[in-house]
Amino acid sequence: MPASSSSVTTVSKCTVYPEQKSTIKTLKLSVSDLPMLSCQYIQKGVLLPKPPLQTEPLISLLKLSLSRTLNHFPALAGRLSTHQNGHVYVLCNDTGVEFTHSKAPHLFTEQILSGPDDVHCCFKQFFAFDNTLSYAGHHKPIAAVQVTELGDAVFIGCTVNHAVVDGTSFWNFFNTFAEVCKGVKTIPKSPDFRRNCVFNSPAVLPVPAGGPAATFSGDEPLRERILHFSREAILKMKFRANSPVQKPDMSDLGCNNNGWKTVSGCNGKLNVTSEISSFQSLCAQLWRSVTRARKLEGTKTTTFRMAVNCRHRLEPKLEPLYFGNLIQSIPTVARVDELLSRDLSWGADLLHENVVTHDNVAVRRGVKDWESNPRLFPLGNFDGAMITMGSSPRFPMYDNDFGWGRPLAVRSGRANKFDGKISAFPGREGNGSVDLEVVLAPQTMAGLEMDMEIMQYVS
Repeated sequence: MPASSSSVTTVSKCTVYPEQKSTIKTLKLSVSDLPMLSCQYIQKGVLLPKPPLQTEPLISLLKLSLSRTLNHFPALAGRLSTHQNGHVYVLCNDTGVEFTHSKAPHLFTEQILSGPDDVHCCFKQFFAFDNTLSYAGHHKPIAAVQVTELGDAVFIGCTVNHAVVDGTSFWNFFNTFAEVCKGVKTIPKSPDFRRNCVFNSPAVLPVPAGGPAATFSGDEPLRERILHFSREAILKMKFRANSPVQKPDMSDLGCNNNGWKTVSGCNGKLNVTSEISSFQSLCAQLWRSVTRARKLEGTKTTTFRMAVNCRHRLEPKLEPLYFGNLIQSIPTVARVDELLSRDLSWGADLLHENVVTHDNVAVRRGVKDWESNPRLFPLGNFDGAMITMGSSPRFPMYDNDFGWGRPLAVRSGRANKFDGKISAFPGREGNGSVDLEVVLAPQTMAGLEMDMEIMQYVS
């Protein structure tokens, strides 16, 4: 598509400050925050119906609402600072966030959402700080909001430093922004800024002079599609995943004679018959189909990497609204020929094991492992056989009603995208439906589109 047909015009740009001064001075980056310094800012946004307001009062309302929201999220109006001892902090110094007002009156919802085609290129222009690593928060705003007026809608795109927030904290901020815009006086979900858990570590991350580099190229040819799965389709996959075609060879799967599977590095044992979840079933199907589409050698190893929320996994449990990153990445590994020659339940069971056994002991072991070798998170597809699942269909993305209707769609920018990067969103209709934002090399996407094992479930 020619650039002129999808160009976005910047009308104005300014800094929005919190209405009140922060009572928090600093927040130390944790074991889960620090690895994200080499990741790009999170870019997620919502397409909303056309507001019942003219442009000037709309922009004024959004700026005022953002200012009031920052009262509750003072870290987002600050900057990063590395102290002499090497520890990195968020200075909650009320330096403000960037606010951009843009227009694209030639773009309409039917045009940019219709059909089974790839994601429209215009969405990548609805966000600030493209190609910006989170380490840049030392001198750039930690957050930015871009409001783009379309012909019949408005897109609100939020860009936030990934070393300061994970998906849980990001969407709590976004939801609060929407609630404040609707006029709530008391926010329903106040973030918890306490740093009194095992993730608050004395370990120091060595960073190269001038800051880290991105761990993926960012200039490879890619295609991006939204695959929608209804609740009914996912339940069919779940039934397949929990109904193996044949009983697995117990010795091959590491089971004892009682049918209990011993998990390496785990203190307990996992019952083979424990139910595989809907989302694990969907992930297993995607893993199989993408791996098949890549036409990999059977002896090659393929990895499915999934981020898990550790807030409820620690003992004692942390507050669900703990502010910051509290995630760990779980890799599940299989040989290509094993993954593809067995039924869906085999791969789904591998994913299921890794998730359910990632308990308090596993979380703390992960922290100690990082402390023994502090390192940045290696985001990318380094051997051509990796899939990285991010975001979550549990995030309340469609709760972002700013006062004139629920979002029509959720979309992301160009940040952190490479061959094999998948993001999970809830489907707009709710009820257990899921949208997968699938980013693949063009030839792999073409192969996936021909793979009826997964495409039979796409609506």
